[in-house]
Amino acid sequence: MLIFDFRAIGNKLLAIRKKAGLTQSEVAEAANLSDRTYADIERGTVNMRIETALRICAALHITPDVLFTEENPGLSVKQAELLAELDTCTVSQKETALELLAVYLRSVK
Repeated sequence: MLIFDFRAIGNKLLAIRKKAGLTQSEVAEAANLSDRTYADIERGTVNMRIETALRICAALHITPDVLFTEENPGLSVKQAELLAELDTCTVSQKETALELLAVYLRSVK
């Protein structure tokens, strides 16, 4: 699921930066930003351009999807439920279900 909330993105940046053991100044310098600008982005009080987000991602050695997406915990539950339901199907039903899923996945790529 995509994240559009600047505060949520800022909180994510904070957590990633702390996990990496970096200061705001270090990330700002690596991303070619002022300390103030990076601090504002991390607080979620400013909008950032795509180029800026990409430079921050590079500075933190992460991909943009790490920054702009979050796991949907309900998705794992739904997947587990569907797999459990699939286990109760006949071999023929499983083959059909898997072929339908394969066709769908190819169509969205």
